[in-house]
Amino acid sequence: MEFKIGEHWIGEKYPTYFIADIAANHDGNLDRAKQLIKLAKDAGADAAKFQNFSAPKIVSDFGFKSLGGQQSHQSKWKKSVFEVYSDASVSSDWTPILKEECDKVSIDYFSSPYDFEATDMLDAFVPAYKIGSGEIDWIEALERMASKGKPVLLATGAATIGEVQKAVHAIQAINEQLVLMQCNTNYTADPDNFNHIHLNVLKTYAVMFPDVVLGLSDHTHGHATVLGAVALGARVIEKHFTDDNSREGPDHKFAMNPRTWADMVENTRQLEKALGSADKRVAGNEVDTVVIQRRCLRAARDLKAGEILTREMIDVLRPATPGAILPDQIQKVVGMKLLVDAPYGKELRWGMLSD
Repeated sequence: MEFKIGEHWIGEKYPTYFIADIAANHDGNLDRAKQLIKLAKDAGADAAKFQNFSAPKIVSDFGFKSLGGQQSHQSKWKKSVFEVYSDASVSSDWTPILKEECDKVSIDYFSSPYDFEATDMLDAFVPAYKIGSGEIDWIEALERMASKGKPVLLATGAATIGEVQKAVHAIQAINEQLVLMQCNTNYTADPDNFNHIHLNVLKTYAVMFPDVVLGLSDHTHGHATVLGAVALGARVIEKHFTDDNSREGPDHKFAMNPRTWADMVENTRQLEKALGSADKRVAGNEVDTVVIQRRCLRAARDLKAGEILTREMIDVLRPATPGAILPDQIQKVVGMKLLVDAPYGKELRWGMLSD
């Protein structure tokens, strides 16, 4: 499967597509959001992504308070869950401004919608829809995004394979342009999260869903998960992006910054080159090595025309002079007659021999 997001081709034979998830890291400041777009572009991102939600349409204040305390990564938040989502919400008025800013620096504009109104509003601005992991079993929301006819990127954190299969089938029944992203939705920045990212799930996805593009939505530090995912076939990578990991906010601590993002892109481009072709052959830069490191058949002493070759008369030595008989033919050479003199060390060629 291959398709375009904006001007970028997406698929196994194309360069990895990087999405900088700015999300809430704008900290409610439009100018800061615009600056992060520029920084993401300079660091090598192909897309800058935001999120469109309103707190009352994504979280229940009553529901979270009734849990008896904030859990997981939310336990460190100084405000209630509802307040944090209210602070992080992006006004729809920002959308054309952010899109224009992305266009100025030639980076794709993305946003993940979290309600039907946001899905419909974004249709005029985004080249694709990114679906967060938490929406995976809200099939009607998935179908609404898929129905827009644009590529769909589905993160699959905290989901079972049955839930993934149901979501994939629902989307593909409407829209075949799907990026299926392995994800682990733990936002604590704990090094133990490497034990839970399970990149080998990408192998399962490749077998079960051969008509999708593989991807990774990641929240771990460093580059190991990204490089591993690309090696396993992922061609879309999403990671959070900030300019300063020390800032207050839900996503800053585990986000990439301009330096680490640029390093990630550079390392990935090197890996893409290194992955190369699945065809095993003599590589272009090995042609000379074939001569100087391989062996050929050579006269083990001064040989005279008319001699019948025995194994003792033949050395197998470097270099493998072009046109010389190679070692795997030695049993055919034994017993043949030498037609010309061959001084010690001379390579043997078929034209020098007869039956």
